[in-house]
Amino acid sequence: MKKAEIKNLSAEDIQAKLTEAKAEFNKMKLAHKISPLENPIQIKDLRKTIARLNTELTTKQQ
Repeated sequence: MKKAEIKNLSAEDIQAKLTEAKAEFNKMKLAHKISPLENPIQIKDLRKTIARLNTELTTKQQ
C-alpha cells in the first residue's frame, strides 16, 4: 500500500487496515517458520506497510 493511498483514508479505515495487516503479518511469519515462503520479501513489505499505517494513524490522531 502506497503512502498516497494511506493519506486518503480516514483514521477508522487506517485502524481497520492496520488490524488486518498485523493479522496477515503474524500468519505469514508462522507459515514461513513452518515451511519457507515462496517470496519471503512479502514479509518485509508487509512490515513496512504496518509502519506506514502506524505513522499515518499517529499524525491523524494529533
